[in-house]
Amino acid sequence: MALKDPRGLAGAAYAAVVTRRAAVAAISAVTLLLLGWAAGARTGDEPDPAPTVGADAATTARATGLLRSGTAFIERTSFRVDADIASQITTVAHADNVHKRADATISASGRVIETRMIDNEVYLRTDLDLPGVGHEWMTLDPARVPSDFAVSFAPGRNDPGGSARLIDAIVTARADGPHITGTIDLTRVGAGNGINFRPGPDGFPDGARSNAFSATLDADGRLVSFSIPAASGMPNATLRYSDFGTPVDVVRPQGAVAAPDALYPQLGLGG
Repeated sequence: MALKDPRGLAGAAYAAVVTRRAAVAAISAVTLLLLGWAAGARTGDEPDPAPTVGADAATTARATGLLRSGTAFIERTSFRVDADIASQITTVAHADNVHKRADATISASGRVIETRMIDNEVYLRTDLDLPGVGHEWMTLDPARVPSDFAVSFAPGRNDPGGSARLIDAIVTARADGPHITGTIDLTRVGAGNGINFRPGPDGFPDGARSNAFSATLDADGRLVSFSIPAASGMPNATLRYSDFGTPVDVVRPQGAVAAPDALYPQLGLGG
């Protein structure tokens, strides 16, 4: 989910122009809008691509199966997600899908967007200067929110980290105890909650189709980290899950006003 830049750039925060091809990345969370500041052009000082991991189909299937099982907590307990893109955009989100409570805060270049969800209620506040939109807490009408602005407690749409889309994009993977390494096709990650990678005018760099990744499971088999290192002109990105079972207390903002008509066309990752 994201805000469209008033100039027509999708996702007023889809992060980091990192190559001359202008490959960009965006990160979103369950009730989270994205700011879209560029993180700067590639300098030529980026690390070399990490070695790729060779694995046959059976080895990859076993490793991805562990990752899928490692996200079962999303439907069962509360948790926290911390996300980072290139140290330019940071996100903190808390979700309790069982009791339908969630909040999220995204920060970039000193600007902040906050969202809160309570049952079917969605609240939003931003200090971005959006045309026709103020800075007070607003209530959103879910029926008017674009489909790619995913604010939901429904299974498959309720992970602020968007781990399922990352797992679906894995090309090869190998498990070594709780550590899983491999390659991921960043062109297949697609849009939605969590990390998003978007092509520039010349498309993705060739290396984006086999970018390295690493992931870690905790002693209970839960996914606790998923890291994508910078390589081939793509920025680094990291998800971390923690605070399993910690209560998520979300307070209804006092004095929230109905979101103006001008807000809805500026929501979403499309366009």
